[in-house]
Amino acid sequence: MSDLAGTSPHPTARHVLVGWLAALATVTIWALWAVATRHAVTHDLPPAAVGLLRFGVPALVLAPIAWRIGLFPKDLSLLKGLGLLGSGAPFFLIVAWGMQFAPAAEIGPLLPGTMPLFVALIGWLLFGERLAGVRVLGFVLILVGIAGIGGYGVLFAADGVWRGHLLLLTGAGLWGIYTHAYRHSGLSVLQAAALIGLWSFLILLPFGMPPLVQAFGKGLAGPIVLQALLQGLLSGVAGIILYGMAIDRLGASRAAAVSPLAIVLAALIAIPVLGEIPSPAAWVGIILATSGVVLASGIVSR
Repeated sequence: MSDLAGTSPHPTARHVLVGWLAALATVTIWALWAVATRHAVTHDLPPAAVGLLRFGVPALVLAPIAWRIGLFPKDLSLLKGLGLLGSGAPFFLIVAWGMQFAPAAEIGPLLPGTMPLFVALIGWLLFGERLAGVRVLGFVLILVGIAGIGGYGVLFAADGVWRGHLLLLTGAGLWGIYTHAYRHSGLSVLQAAALIGLWSFLILLPFGMPPLVQAFGKGLAGPIVLQALLQGLLSGVAGIILYGMAIDRLGASRAAAVSPLAIVLAALIAIPVLGEIPSPAAWVGIILATSGVVLASGIVSR
C-alpha cells in the first residue's frame, strides 16, 4: 500500500508539494523551538514560566475542543491518560531543565534523534512489534551517536553537561510512551493536543505565573511575547497542524523521513543565535543520529 493511500487515490503534484512544504515548515519550527527554549531557560525565564507559555496558547486556542471532550474523556483509561500527559508538562520541564546543561547542537541527536529508538523499544517490549532489516541498523547508528556525545560529555565537557544528556534522554523516553498511548487512545491529534495543553497549563499555572509576572516587572515583555509566539503559537498549534498535513499528503514514513532535518537545523541556528559552536563529538552525533533516524523511519526499505 502506498504511503499516500487513505489521503487521495491520485494525489496531484500540488497536493504532494503542499505536503513537503508542510513537513519542512514543521521541522523548522522544531529546530526554532529547541534553540528558543535553550535561550529562554539560560537567560530570561525558568522552565515553568516557559512551559506556561508553551501550553497556555494551545489551551486557549483549542479550548472548544477540550470543552467537547472534557477533562476526563470517558473512553480514555487512567493509564493511557497519564501516558498522554507525560508528553506535556513533565516532558517540557525535564527537557527544559536538561537544556540548561546541554548545548543546542546536542539537543537534536539526544531528543528528536532518540525518540524513534524509544518508540521502537517500547513497542518491542510491550506490544511485540518486530524490529528487522535496515531499521535495526538505524537504531544502532543512533545508539553509537548517543554514546559518542555522552562519552565526550562525561570525559571532557564541564558544568555537568552529562546531566543534560540524561534529562534529554528521559524526555525522549516520555515521548516514546506518549506515542504508544496516543495510538491506543482513540483521540484525534487536535483532541490529544487540547487535552494535554489544558492539563499542562493547569499544572504549570501556580509555578510559572509568579516568575512571568516578575519578568514583566523587569521589562522583559519583549522576550515573553516572542516566547509566547514561538512556544505556543508556532510549536503548540501550527506545528501540530502542519505535521498532520504532511502525514495526510505524504504518508507517515515520508513525513518522518524529513524529521532529521530538525537535528541539523537546530545546530546551525544555534551558531549565530546562541554563539554555540558544535564540538567534534556533537557533529559526529548529529551525522550518526540523522542517518539513523532516516533508516529507522523505514523510508529506505520502502
